[in-house]
Amino acid sequence: MSFPEGFLWGAATAAYQVEGAVHEGGRGVSIWDTFSHAPGRTKNGDNGDVACRHYERMDEDLDLIAELGLKAYRFSVAWPRVQPEGKGPANQAGLDFYRRLVEGLRRRGVVPVATLYHWDLPQALEDTGGWPVRDTAERFAEYVEMVASAIGDQVGLWVTLNEPWCSAWLGYGTGEHAPGRSDLQLSLRATHNLLLAHGLGAQVLRRDSRAPVGITLNLAPQIPASEHELDVEAARRADGGLNRMYLGPVFKGAYPEDVLDLAAQGGLSLDNVEEGDMALVSAPVDFLGVNYYMTWVVASTERLAEARQAGYVVPDGPNGAGSPAALGVAMVGRPWLQRTATGWEVDPSGLTALLVRLRDEYTPAPLYVTENGAAFYDYRGPEGAVHDPERVSYLREHIGAVGEAVRAGVDVRGYFVWSLMDNFEWAQGYSMRFGLTFVDYPTSERVKKDSFSWYQRLIAANGIP
Repeated sequence: MSFPEGFLWGAATAAYQVEGAVHEGGRGVSIWDTFSHAPGRTKNGDNGDVACRHYERMDEDLDLIAELGLKAYRFSVAWPRVQPEGKGPANQAGLDFYRRLVEGLRRRGVVPVATLYHWDLPQALEDTGGWPVRDTAERFAEYVEMVASAIGDQVGLWVTLNEPWCSAWLGYGTGEHAPGRSDLQLSLRATHNLLLAHGLGAQVLRRDSRAPVGITLNLAPQIPASEHELDVEAARRADGGLNRMYLGPVFKGAYPEDVLDLAAQGGLSLDNVEEGDMALVSAPVDFLGVNYYMTWVVASTERLAEARQAGYVVPDGPNGAGSPAALGVAMVGRPWLQRTATGWEVDPSGLTALLVRLRDEYTPAPLYVTENGAAFYDYRGPEGAVHDPERVSYLREHIGAVGEAVRAGVDVRGYFVWSLMDNFEWAQGYSMRFGLTFVDYPTSERVKKDSFSWYQRLIAANGIP
């Protein structure tokens, strides 16, 4: 299977997951610094203080990127490295770091793809209310202006936000991620202020940079566990909470009414939308970034016994299925499918279906798969090599699924593996390895896995080897 000429083959990382050097170069404290140092918040008490030492090993990593043959590299800018308190003057040392990064990429013929927010909110802004407060969105626009003025002439694509669902729901709804607050009303307010930040930030970028601007959403098809009307309705609710709650505002200028109605049944309301906000949020984007990891199968909590009889793995009780509005919804598992180390089902067909749906229902704008990948239990063998046939199979199948969408006429222009290297995987700490490159954390040594060589051949051929 070959891909269109100029298809953008890439890999992705995020600042807090790889940079380390949290006290160097004038960097301020982020919510993930605070969260990861709080007892019981991350696996094994892991934190990103050191991570992969990318801050000090940038040149080595740039050479690794060049050796891999990447056409593009997606990185994130750490807000507290650029603006330590989330307001006030820029930290020049931070801007200089990202300037060296983008210039190093360009010298190696790699397109820099900059994500402006990948979850590391300055702690000082969280102390004044965080994303549930409108002022945070306005501060974000000021920060974007600083970054655009420093590196805007080198960036090839701008991503305003990465996965606002995670920031709002996991950060403020369930408390699984930083800042670790559990208040469904705050989660709804954070949802809108994050999308407002996207709109405000995109407005700045359109003024100050010529590079295309988009947003990255984590999206997943929602499949009912049966054809029963209760399961079909459960899938609709889950789709509303994860997908339509973000696609609707960005592409249709409105939150889905059924989701707001469901939220109201739980005593919640989207009470922080002001006049003019939706025009900002829905201003046309140049592309949509899609992060895909798995398809969700959902059942009504009234039908869990039937789901179990049908062979699904059923949770002990409601698990929310990703939305404060998803009342009576439970995710169920398909034991006949392969699972990754994170427990996520391997379902490449869902990626094709998702890309086709986005084209048909939401936008003719180009799509980029800005994250796709899998964690497996990688280890170095006696000879020092890392063999990861499961990842090679996973990538082959999912890139093939992207190719099927392209054949179906979907305007997909690039694919980014998550991740270039093993890294700090948020609440899972260092226990999950997603990288094409193995990182020996005590020494920070990089070891190219078999999947690195496979992806290298794919890029060279512009098709699946």
